[in-house]
Amino acid sequence: MAKTGLAQSTVSASMATLERAGLVRSTRVGEWTHYRRDEERIAWLVEELRGGVGNV
Repeated sequence: MAKTGLAQSTVSASMATLERAGLVRSTRVGEWTHYRRDEERIAWLVEELRGGVGNV
């Protein structure tokens, strides 16, 4: 929140969207949720986008 200047609810909703898309994974530690990028899924998405843009 501090880095983005956004409300906690906005950050949580955005992170939930990224998790549903498979771009981040979460781990719950007590009352905190830690997120990390899913590099494999992100690389796949980049390749899909490159392929789609080239075929337009």
